[in-house]
Amino acid sequence: MTSEAPDAIVVGSGPNGLAAAITLARAGRSVVVYEGHPTVGGGMRSAELTLPGFVHDICSTVQGTSVASPFFRDLDLGRFGLDLIDPPAPLAHPLDGGRAAILERSVSTTAAGLGVDGAAYRRLMGPLVRDADKIMDLVLGPIFRIPRHPLAAARFGRLARRSAIGLLRGRFRGDEAQALLAGVSAHSMLRLERPLTASFGLALALTAHAYGWPIVRGGTQHLADALAAELRSLGGEIVTDHPVGSLADLPPARAVLFDTTPRALARIAGDRLPDGYRRRLEGFRYGPGIVKVDWALSAPIPWQADGVERAGTVHVGGTMEEIRAAEADVSSGRHPERPFVLVVQPSRFDPTRAPDGGHTGWAYCHVPSGSTFDMTERIEAQIERFAPGFGDTILARSVRLPVDIEAYNPNYIGGDINGGIQDLRQLFTRPVARLDPYGTPTRGIYLCSSSTPPGGGVHGMCGVWAARSALRHEFAGRD
Repeated sequence: MTSEAPDAIVVGSGPNGLAAAITLARAGRSVVVYEGHPTVGGGMRSAELTLPGFVHDICSTVQGTSVASPFFRDLDLGRFGLDLIDPPAPLAHPLDGGRAAILERSVSTTAAGLGVDGAAYRRLMGPLVRDADKIMDLVLGPIFRIPRHPLAAARFGRLARRSAIGLLRGRFRGDEAQALLAGVSAHSMLRLERPLTASFGLALALTAHAYGWPIVRGGTQHLADALAAELRSLGGEIVTDHPVGSLADLPPARAVLFDTTPRALARIAGDRLPDGYRRRLEGFRYGPGIVKVDWALSAPIPWQADGVERAGTVHVGGTMEEIRAAEADVSSGRHPERPFVLVVQPSRFDPTRAPDGGHTGWAYCHVPSGSTFDMTERIEAQIERFAPGFGDTILARSVRLPVDIEAYNPNYIGGDINGGIQDLRQLFTRPVARLDPYGTPTRGIYLCSSSTPPGGGVHGMCGVWAARSALRHEFAGRD
């Protein structure tokens, strides 16, 4: 490690921390990343959680927001061996009776499978997908910025501000279209009657159509490793196994960027932050947690409905009304009997994930923050409902409750993988209400995690915007 003090330090090596470091290094700044774990990655790590040879992604597997992100699209990570695999269909949503809605890359092909709602689906999604780059520029941008594509922004905003339930009940009559878009809207981890929940469903469906939802060959850890290699190629350094408990654990630097939760920033920076600002960080609100189950399987998940096996991601939850009720239970502090379950089946498309003949799969459902209730039986019952015989394929399982998830990654407070609740109030004030949400009242201290705009996901843009803020305030004209 260089004996000279770096220009900037990044605490945490999740997607946003690495994106911030790469952005700073590309601007010619010397950067050191400090990571408390033995490996880089944050939510991009992989490990053999069940049996030897079965590779599981500890958090993120599906990289829809990555391929939609301007940051990732500006990198050539293939030179470091990164290989993305696109399943034939991004998403499937099975329903009772052997039916399923399949979200294909083509809007028209998707619409053709939605029966009476086919034309309505084309009218809704067709214009959004045609404006995909313009809309994602808005979605992945900072909150306080004049839209660069105002007409596309206005069209998306008119739909996005609504509740998912209001939008779907007003546009669709059949179970398939309603359930398909209710499922992607439920990624918001909010009651689906809440304003802005439609925005999550529309943005995610848009990414599936326009960019695909690929997975990383060999496990998402390879994405983290490729980002680390990109940083090192620019002269950046990474120090692992180095937890940061206070600013005294770090060498001097002009800028320190924290890929951490606001609560951790308040603790680490301590009295370097004004009391009022620190209290606001400590009052940052977190959303529901998750219970995640990883399986080593003897065979692929035996879905009953045709076409579901073609999808990398499967939403298991039944009709729109069932999903609405499950998410309402979670928001009210209850554990739904029939949870909305997100299932990913990577080994169907990536044989490196398991030994010959074996398969991997994982699923999670939403639960109240900090829950200690094991939802494994209910998760597996939901999958069995649409894939009879699934239980017979299970060789081993690994279960993580919210307490385990937070212990592994302290950014996931109470098991919240989104970096804080993204409701109407906090979506626009992450982590506090400031024109520059990445900067703090203390010169040289910045927040670059998913607790800043644009929020959760492996897109790196929180880190990019924070790094640009630091470059503007700490380095412009100071050489």
